[in-house]
Amino acid sequence: MKHWQPGTRPAKRHAMTMPPPETTFATSSRVSCDGARDIKGGAALGHPRVWLEIDERGYAECGYCDRRFVLKGGPADIAANQEASHGT
Repeated sequence: MKHWQPGTRPAKRHAMTMPPPETTFATSSRVSCDGARDIKGGAALGHPRVWLEIDERGYAECGYCDRRFVLKGGPADIAANQEASHGT
């Protein structure tokens, strides 16, 4: 068994690909997330507000809560609609 040595990095483990916990559709490529938008009086229950820019993939993910913001009509929205129509 190998032990971690100071100054070295542990081996990378492959992360399991999982769907984001929540998807929100946006009409603008610049979105904000505070993790509590849908919680009544929830600002104290969320995280600091961050501004995200939806890129050429057509989506952005919040680094705090993993919420995915998909641009309506963008590449990720079109791909999701195609997958749904093919039953996958």
